[in-house]
Amino acid sequence: MRTRITVPDDSLTRLRIALTVFFALDGFVFAGWVVRIPAIKEQTGASASALGLALLGVSAGAVITMMLTGRLCRRYGTHRVTVVCAVLLSLSVALPPLTHSAVALGAVLLIFGAAYGSINVAFNSAAVDLVGALRRPIMPSFHAAFSLGGMLGAGLGGLVAGALSPTRHLFGLTVIGLLVTAVAGRTLLRIPAPTPSQDVPRQTSAPRRPGSRTRGLVVTFGLIALCTAYGEGALADWSALHLEHDLDATPGVAAVGYSCFALAMTIGRLTGTRLLERLGQTRTLVGGGATAALGMLLGALAPSVWAALLGFMITGLGLANLFPVAVERAGRLAGPDGVAIASTLGYGGMLLGPPAIGFMADWFSLPAALTSVAALAATAAVIALLTRRAAG
Repeated sequence: MRTRITVPDDSLTRLRIALTVFFALDGFVFAGWVVRIPAIKEQTGASASALGLALLGVSAGAVITMMLTGRLCRRYGTHRVTVVCAVLLSLSVALPPLTHSAVALGAVLLIFGAAYGSINVAFNSAAVDLVGALRRPIMPSFHAAFSLGGMLGAGLGGLVAGALSPTRHLFGLTVIGLLVTAVAGRTLLRIPAPTPSQDVPRQTSAPRRPGSRTRGLVVTFGLIALCTAYGEGALADWSALHLEHDLDATPGVAAVGYSCFALAMTIGRLTGTRLLERLGQTRTLVGGGATAALGMLLGALAPSVWAALLGFMITGLGLANLFPVAVERAGRLAGPDGVAIASTLGYGGMLLGPPAIGFMADWFSLPAALTSVAALAATAAVIALLTRRAAG
């Protein structure tokens, strides 16, 4: 029999707070880097195409290391790996403003992307263990913390952009990140990873690799994550352009488009636990995918700006809990390896969305291209419905 670690309830509460802080820190640091991209582009003298290739370093670094992180979590534990990755993330965010060419920028972004992808696998795996121990569907609350951290990081970045150079700003993020990691990491390292109650099957830390059937289910949930992340990436890059060029919105109003989507997604995740407790995971996935599909059809095809903004908000509410639930279910089936597989597929969807929309916009039109977000959201709902018995 496997030795079972029992963690007191107050320790579980402290563990939940510590993990929430790490999710928020991840969003805060990443958003802080994103808002300084224009300034760093000017500093490096990179063309638009060269910058685009350099930015792929973030994605490449993340995808390359996600599967490796799953193995490290199984060997060293999710809490240790989370703390180490938080340190690396905080240190690496200071590197981009030190570069003076697109090639050097791409190289340091590989490091930053590796840290970003690794910490996502590590703290999602730790969160899956905590969800199993608490026996409550609290996964969306962690992703809400990520969204709130991102909004705070972007807002702070916008405020200091005119006063601080990218070097000072991002070094400040390094200092903040290390201080937060020192405080929250101390709690995380002191509390062992919890295990579910005896009447709940233990799946999150299985030492064996997942079998073919289990791996197939994990990939299925990864596809749901991909469909969700595709929409997030597409709206981040194309929503403002759609509002400005297709609906004649002013640049200021066009910029509000993604903010409406992100705010609605945050609200959806903050209420996600209650929604999951009331509807269950399958109904939440099916209902969320269907809602997002209808919202995106409105956002893409509406004849007015305000109707499109409403569509973006409905889309955000629908997509909000799909990624957290998909990752949690993959982790429950196959532990850190499951989280790594689902996260890698999800991140692939975020990479696929923007260029796919661009190609389809050239072939057809941007509104028509944006309907692909609705199609994939509906696909996620269908996948969840068809696999409900196997997943159970």
